[in-house]
Amino acid sequence: MLTPQQRIELHGFNNLTKSLSFNMYDICYTRTREEREAYLEYIDEQYNADRLTNILKDVSDIIGAHVLNIAKQDYEPQGASVTLLVSEGPVAEAPKDVFEESPGPLPDSVVMHLDKSHITVHTYPEYHPDEGISTFRADIDVSTCGEISPLKALNYLIHSFDTDIMIMDYRVRGFTRDINGHKLFIDHNIDSIQNYIPDEVKALFDMIDVNIYQENIFHTKCKLKKFDLNNYLFGYTAEELSTQEQMAITGKLRMEMNEIFYGKNVH
Repeated sequence: MLTPQQRIELHGFNNLTKSLSFNMYDICYTRTREEREAYLEYIDEQYNADRLTNILKDVSDIIGAHVLNIAKQDYEPQGASVTLLVSEGPVAEAPKDVFEESPGPLPDSVVMHLDKSHITVHTYPEYHPDEGISTFRADIDVSTCGEISPLKALNYLIHSFDTDIMIMDYRVRGFTRDINGHKLFIDHNIDSIQNYIPDEVKALFDMIDVNIYQENIFHTKCKLKKFDLNNYLFGYTAEELSTQEQMAITGKLRMEMNEIFYGKNVH
C-alpha cells in the first residue's frame, strides 16, 4: 500500500493528452573523416546529456511543472537521451492570462498549470559515408495532461537549438468532461502549430502545414530561407574553396535539406 506521501496529488484533473513532437536538424559539410569525427565530437559536447537536461528543466519551468525524476545518458560513440517525469506545479500566483493560447515565453518565470507530464529528448548524430554530409537530429517530446498545451514551450525549444530544419507534430488525444458531463475532445482553439511560433521566427523559414482538423492532428515543417555556405562548413570558410567546389558543396547541402524537408529522396 502506498502512503499519502508516496502519491502525487492531481488538482483539477483533465483527461485530455496533448503531445508535441519537435524535431530539429543541423546540417554540416565535412570533407574528410577527421572533419566528420571532429564535427560529431563537437555536437556530442554541445548537446550532451547535462546540457539537454537543463533545456528540459527550462521546458518544465515554462509549463509550470515539478520535476519528479530525471533519467539521462550519454551514448558511445555519440548521442544522448534525457527523460523527465514531472507533476503539476504551483499555480496559486499565476496570472489569469497565462491560459491564453499564444506563442510561449522564453524561460523567465513559471506561469503555467500542468497536471502530469513527461518530457524526453533523444539525439541522433549521423553522416553520409560518401557525400561528405553530416547531420545532427534532436527529437524532443512534451506530453501533458491538463488545461494548457505543451506548445507553450515551442518558442523556447526553437531558441535552444541551432536548426536548419524543424518538423513539428501536435496531437490532442482522449477526452475530458465539462461540469455537465459533456465530452470535450479538445479544449482550445487551434488551426496550425504556426499560431505558437512568433512572427519574427516564422519570417526566417519556408513553412508547410499538413493538418487533419477533425482528428486534432497538426503538422508543420520549416526550412531556413537564408543559405550562407560558411554556416555549413566545419573548420574552414568558403573563401578557401574554388568556385567550382563551392557550387558542388552547395548542391549537396541543398539536396540534403530538401530531402529532409520533403521527406523523400531527390534524384
